[in-house]
Amino acid sequence: MTSGPSHDRDALADWLRIRPQISWPCWSGARPGSGAPAYDGFRDFFTTTRGSRDAGGARQILTALDLALADAAQGRQLSFDLMENWQRTVLHQPSAPFRTVPAFAKDGRERYGLPPNTPAWFESCLSESTQPDLALPSRAARTYLDVLFFHPFEDGNARAAMLALAFVLAREGAPLDQVHPLQATRWADDADGAADLAVLLGILVTAAERRLSSGRQS
Repeated sequence: MTSGPSHDRDALADWLRIRPQISWPCWSGARPGSGAPAYDGFRDFFTTTRGSRDAGGARQILTALDLALADAAQGRQLSFDLMENWQRTVLHQPSAPFRTVPAFAKDGRERYGLPPNTPAWFESCLSESTQPDLALPSRAARTYLDVLFFHPFEDGNARAAMLALAFVLAREGAPLDQVHPLQATRWADDADGAADLAVLLGILVTAAERRLSSGRQS
Protein backbone atom coordinates (compact mmCIF):
# COMPACT_ATOMS: atom_id res chain seq x y z
CA MET A 1 0.00 0.00 0.00
CA THR A 2 1.25 3.44 -0.81
CA SER A 3 2.33 5.67 2.02
CA GLY A 4 1.62 8.83 0.02
CA PRO A 5 3.95 11.63 -1.02
CA SER A 6 6.96 12.73 0.98
CA HIS A 7 9.57 15.32 0.11
CA ASP A 8 12.18 13.28 2.01
CA ARG A 9 11.54 10.04 0.11
CA ASP A 10 13.27 9.01 -3.08
CA ALA A 11 10.48 7.71 -5.31
CA LEU A 12 12.92 5.95 -7.63
CA ALA A 13 14.45 4.11 -4.69
CA ASP A 14 10.95 3.14 -3.53
CA TRP A 15 10.11 1.80 -6.98
CA LEU A 16 13.32 -0.21 -7.29
CA ARG A 17 12.64 -1.66 -3.83
CA ILE A 18 9.10 -2.86 -4.53
CA ARG A 19 9.51 -3.68 -8.22
CA PRO A 20 10.80 -7.26 -7.71
CA GLN A 21 8.21 -7.88 -4.98
CA ILE A 22 5.07 -7.06 -6.97
CA SER A 23 2.63 -9.95 -7.37
CA TRP A 24 1.93 -9.50 -11.05
CA PRO A 25 -1.36 -11.09 -12.10
CA CYS A 26 -1.79 -13.92 -14.55
CA TRP A 27 -3.72 -13.22 -17.72
CA SER A 28 -6.01 -15.63 -19.54
CA GLY A 29 -6.62 -13.36 -22.51
CA ALA A 30 -6.41 -14.92 -25.94
CA ARG A 31 -3.48 -14.04 -28.15
CA PRO A 32 -4.30 -11.21 -30.55
CA GLY A 33 -6.03 -12.34 -33.71
CA SER A 34 -5.07 -11.63 -37.29
CA GLY A 35 -5.57 -8.25 -38.81
CA ALA A 36 -4.39 -4.78 -37.86
CA PRO A 37 -4.90 -4.00 -34.18
CA ALA A 38 -6.76 -0.83 -33.25
CA TYR A 39 -4.49 1.89 -31.93
CA ASP A 40 -7.08 4.64 -32.16
CA GLY A 41 -7.20 4.61 -28.37
CA PHE A 42 -3.74 6.14 -28.04
CA ARG A 43 -4.35 8.59 -30.86
CA ASP A 44 -7.66 9.65 -29.33
CA PHE A 45 -6.05 9.97 -25.89
CA PHE A 46 -3.29 12.29 -27.07
CA THR A 47 -5.67 14.31 -29.25
CA THR A 48 -8.24 14.90 -26.53
CA THR A 49 -5.80 15.50 -23.68
CA ARG A 50 -3.52 17.90 -25.56
CA GLY A 51 -5.21 19.06 -28.73
CA SER A 52 -7.51 21.69 -27.26
CA ARG A 53 -4.75 23.44 -25.29
CA ASP A 54 -1.63 22.66 -27.34
CA ALA A 55 -2.29 21.89 -30.99
CA GLY A 56 1.40 21.90 -31.88
CA GLY A 57 2.27 19.60 -29.00
CA ALA A 58 -0.54 17.26 -30.02
CA ARG A 59 0.86 17.02 -33.55
CA GLN A 60 4.32 16.28 -32.16
CA ILE A 61 3.15 13.49 -29.85
CA LEU A 62 1.08 11.93 -32.63
CA THR A 63 4.12 11.94 -34.90
CA ALA A 64 6.13 10.32 -32.09
CA LEU A 65 3.38 7.71 -31.71
CA ASP A 66 3.73 6.88 -35.40
CA LEU A 67 7.49 6.43 -34.87
CA ALA A 68 6.93 4.17 -31.87
CA LEU A 69 4.41 2.01 -33.71
CA ALA A 70 6.71 1.74 -36.73
CA ASP A 71 9.54 0.61 -34.44
CA ALA A 72 7.18 -1.92 -32.85
CA ALA A 73 6.17 -3.26 -36.26
CA GLN A 74 9.85 -3.90 -36.95
CA GLY A 75 10.12 -5.88 -33.71
CA ARG A 76 12.77 -3.60 -32.25
CA GLN A 77 13.95 -3.94 -28.67
CA LEU A 78 12.86 -1.17 -26.31
CA SER A 79 15.84 0.93 -25.25
CA PHE A 80 16.66 4.43 -24.11
CA ASP A 81 18.06 5.30 -27.54
CA LEU A 82 14.75 4.31 -29.12
CA MET A 83 12.80 6.35 -26.59
CA GLU A 84 15.10 9.34 -26.99
CA ASN A 85 14.32 9.39 -30.71
CA TRP A 86 10.60 9.57 -29.93
CA GLN A 87 11.16 12.17 -27.22
CA ARG A 88 13.06 14.48 -29.54
CA THR A 89 9.90 14.57 -31.63
CA VAL A 90 7.64 15.00 -28.61
CA LEU A 91 9.62 17.98 -27.34
CA HIS A 92 10.61 19.28 -30.78
CA GLN A 93 14.24 19.43 -29.67
CA PRO A 94 17.48 18.23 -31.30
CA SER A 95 18.31 16.00 -28.33
CA ALA A 96 16.61 14.50 -25.28
CA PRO A 97 19.39 13.13 -23.08
CA PHE A 98 19.00 11.30 -19.79
CA ARG A 99 18.48 13.79 -16.99
CA THR A 100 21.58 14.83 -15.06
CA VAL A 101 19.97 16.06 -11.81
CA PRO A 102 17.27 14.74 -9.46
CA ALA A 103 13.78 15.27 -10.81
CA PHE A 104 10.40 16.17 -9.34
CA ALA A 105 6.80 15.55 -10.36
CA LYS A 106 3.27 15.91 -9.01
CA ASP A 107 3.84 19.56 -8.18
CA GLY A 108 7.03 18.66 -6.35
CA ARG A 109 5.42 15.99 -4.17
CA GLU A 110 7.47 13.16 -5.68
CA ARG A 111 11.26 13.25 -6.03
CA TYR A 112 13.40 10.95 -8.17
CA GLY A 113 17.02 10.53 -7.20
CA LEU A 114 19.95 9.99 -9.52
CA PRO A 115 22.45 7.35 -8.34
CA PRO A 116 25.48 7.00 -10.66
CA ASN A 117 24.12 3.84 -12.30
CA THR A 118 20.58 5.13 -12.94
CA PRO A 119 20.80 5.07 -16.78
CA ALA A 120 22.12 1.49 -16.73
CA TRP A 121 19.35 0.40 -14.34
CA PHE A 122 16.78 1.98 -16.61
CA GLU A 123 18.18 0.21 -19.67
CA SER A 124 18.08 -3.10 -17.83
CA CYS A 125 14.47 -2.55 -16.81
CA LEU A 126 13.45 -1.67 -20.36
CA SER A 127 15.03 -4.90 -21.61
CA GLU A 128 12.60 -6.83 -19.38
CA SER A 129 9.66 -5.68 -21.49
CA THR A 130 10.07 -8.96 -23.39
CA GLN A 131 10.41 -11.18 -20.30
CA PRO A 132 8.95 -14.48 -21.54
CA ASP A 133 7.50 -15.74 -18.24
CA LEU A 134 5.43 -12.64 -17.48
CA ALA A 135 2.05 -11.90 -19.06
CA LEU A 136 1.86 -9.08 -21.59
CA PRO A 137 -0.38 -6.75 -19.51
CA SER A 138 2.02 -7.07 -16.57
CA ARG A 139 5.06 -6.37 -18.72
CA ALA A 140 3.33 -3.39 -20.30
CA ALA A 141 2.26 -2.02 -16.91
CA ARG A 142 5.73 -2.48 -15.46
CA THR A 143 7.37 -0.72 -18.40
CA TYR A 144 4.92 2.17 -18.12
CA LEU A 145 5.73 2.54 -14.41
CA ASP A 146 9.47 2.17 -15.06
CA VAL A 147 9.35 5.24 -17.26
CA LEU A 148 7.24 7.21 -14.78
CA PHE A 149 9.46 6.49 -11.79
CA PHE A 150 12.88 6.55 -13.43
CA HIS A 151 11.71 9.85 -14.93
CA PRO A 152 14.53 9.71 -17.50
CA PHE A 153 13.86 12.95 -19.36
CA GLU A 154 13.91 16.53 -18.20
CA ASP A 155 10.38 17.00 -19.56
CA GLY A 156 7.53 14.99 -21.04
CA ASN A 157 7.91 11.80 -18.98
CA ALA A 158 4.19 11.08 -18.76
CA ARG A 159 4.03 11.20 -22.56
CA ALA A 160 7.15 9.03 -22.78
CA ALA A 161 5.56 6.45 -20.49
CA MET A 162 2.44 6.30 -22.66
CA LEU A 163 4.53 5.89 -25.81
CA ALA A 164 6.46 3.05 -24.20
CA LEU A 165 3.17 1.39 -23.24
CA ALA A 166 1.88 1.72 -26.80
CA PHE A 167 5.14 0.26 -28.12
CA VAL A 168 5.11 -2.81 -25.84
CA LEU A 169 1.52 -3.64 -26.75
CA ALA A 170 1.97 -2.93 -30.46
CA ARG A 171 5.07 -5.09 -30.71
CA GLU A 172 2.92 -8.09 -29.79
CA GLY A 173 -0.09 -7.05 -31.85
CA ALA A 174 -2.34 -6.33 -28.88
CA PRO A 175 -5.14 -3.84 -29.53
CA LEU A 176 -6.03 -1.05 -27.15
CA ASP A 177 -8.87 1.15 -28.31
CA GLN A 178 -9.55 2.76 -24.93
CA VAL A 179 -6.75 4.52 -23.07
CA HIS A 180 -8.54 7.10 -20.92
CA PRO A 181 -9.37 4.54 -18.17
CA LEU A 182 -5.62 4.34 -17.46
CA GLN A 183 -5.54 7.93 -16.22
CA ALA A 184 -4.80 7.86 -12.50
CA THR A 185 -2.12 9.12 -10.15
CA ARG A 186 0.52 6.43 -9.62
CA TRP A 187 2.81 6.28 -6.59
CA ALA A 188 6.19 4.59 -6.63
CA ASP A 189 5.69 2.62 -3.41
CA ASP A 190 2.25 1.25 -4.32
CA ALA A 191 2.74 -2.42 -5.18
CA ASP A 192 -0.99 -3.13 -5.16
CA GLY A 193 -1.60 -0.22 -7.51
CA ALA A 194 1.00 -1.58 -9.93
CA ALA A 195 -0.69 -4.99 -9.98
CA ASP A 196 -4.10 -3.34 -10.41
CA LEU A 197 -2.78 -1.44 -13.43
CA ALA A 198 -1.79 -4.76 -15.02
CA VAL A 199 -5.29 -6.15 -14.33
CA LEU A 200 -6.87 -3.10 -15.94
CA LEU A 201 -4.62 -3.38 -18.98
CA GLY A 202 -5.60 -7.02 -19.38
CA ILE A 203 -9.28 -6.09 -19.29
CA LEU A 204 -8.81 -3.32 -21.84
CA VAL A 205 -6.74 -5.48 -24.21
CA THR A 206 -9.26 -8.34 -24.03
CA ALA A 207 -12.22 -6.02 -24.60
CA ALA A 208 -10.52 -4.33 -27.54
CA GLU A 209 -9.67 -7.66 -29.15
CA ARG A 210 -13.29 -8.78 -28.81
CA ARG A 211 -14.53 -5.59 -30.44
CA LEU A 212 -11.92 -5.91 -33.20
CA SER A 213 -12.88 -9.56 -33.82
CA SER A 214 -16.56 -8.65 -33.89
CA GLY A 215 -15.83 -5.97 -36.47
CA ARG A 216 -13.95 -8.43 -38.67
CA GLN A 217 -16.86 -10.87 -38.53
CA SER A 218 -19.54 -8.30 -39.36
